[in-house]
Amino acid sequence: MPPLNDTLDAILSAAVSTGALPGVAAMVTDTRGERYAGAFGVRCLGEPAAMRTDTVGWIASMTKAITATAAMRLIERGRLDLDAPAANWVPEIARVEVLTGFDASGQPLARAPRRPITLRHLLTHTAGFGYDTWNPEVGAWQRARGLPLMSSGRREALFTPLLFDPGERWNYGIGIDWAGRMIEEATGERLGEHLARELFEPLGMDSTAFRITTAMRERLARIHQRDPDGGLAPIALEVIQDPAFEGGGGGLYATVADYLRFQRMILNDGLADGHRVLRPETVDLMTRNHIGGLRVTPLRSVLPARSNDAEFFPGLSKAWSLGWQINLGPAPTGRPAGAQMWAGLSNCYGWIDREKGVAGMFMTQLLPFADPQAIAHYEALEAAVYHDLGAPA
Repeated sequence: MPPLNDTLDAILSAAVSTGALPGVAAMVTDTRGERYAGAFGVRCLGEPAAMRTDTVGWIASMTKAITATAAMRLIERGRLDLDAPAANWVPEIARVEVLTGFDASGQPLARAPRRPITLRHLLTHTAGFGYDTWNPEVGAWQRARGLPLMSSGRREALFTPLLFDPGERWNYGIGIDWAGRMIEEATGERLGEHLARELFEPLGMDSTAFRITTAMRERLARIHQRDPDGGLAPIALEVIQDPAFEGGGGGLYATVADYLRFQRMILNDGLADGHRVLRPETVDLMTRNHIGGLRVTPLRSVLPARSNDAEFFPGLSKAWSLGWQINLGPAPTGRPAGAQMWAGLSNCYGWIDREKGVAGMFMTQLLPFADPQAIAHYEALEAAVYHDLGAPA
């Protein structure tokens, strides 16, 4: 059997040489350190700059686990609470209503929620919020109420409806953007400022931020769009750089190398290079199933240019922790039950397996989300890692 590095290099290089992806970077770590690092292709089609593991990309919803980690640090200090009303920190969340339908003129009908939204609801996607990408009702509400889009960075964009009462279902949505606002109100700091001091600096994540620095921009990869015929072209898409609020649910730019440091901290029960980021018991709490008998459901696209329909390992039962999706049975890649994973709209994917002590991240910069080619190569990489773990010495 070829060495793991050769196998993973072959998977990633094939993704580029066949034209499936413009460029890709991936890394794998265990509890002790890096096990693999590789990058192939270019940062922007038509330009010579090569993709590298220190290439900066938009990690989109892979931001969520980082924001959740910052919230858990504040819970350790008694400055946030999982089950108290979120309105204790962000009173304006009490304005949010439950959508009950639309009248004949297309105006939304709504009522007050039956129970308060909590931080636990926000972190587990059980508050009732959605995204216009996968929920047509959210887009209809935005149009009827004249709300700006989340991409505007305006605070009014947060006031989309609840699609059900808090705690009743799982639905992927903007809850962690609200959790980011709770962090800001609990600390009196901008979210990016707080994350930089409390997480990025201790972890050595010097190329992770909401605002793209000059040094980061020199290594920035462009987002590409796949057209209906499968062709790829770079597009002008960038997260707004001077928003009214920084998006804790999806606004960060980072490198694969930086993100691996964050993943390794979780593998090591909250410890990073001798620095205690989270208590071991907090990591245990954070990585448990927090939605009970509720289950993660498929994301059905209503904006095909932004996302395909998305579900990881269809047919496999999945729950949610305080930062990630949990596969409740063994995954086809070899990932065991109970491991954590999630992704970003730009076709970034990553997993954390505390049982076997391994984690990895795969980054390309491509829309729409859940690109079949990107997922196939990511899953091939993950499967190769687990095959190597199970191979005889």
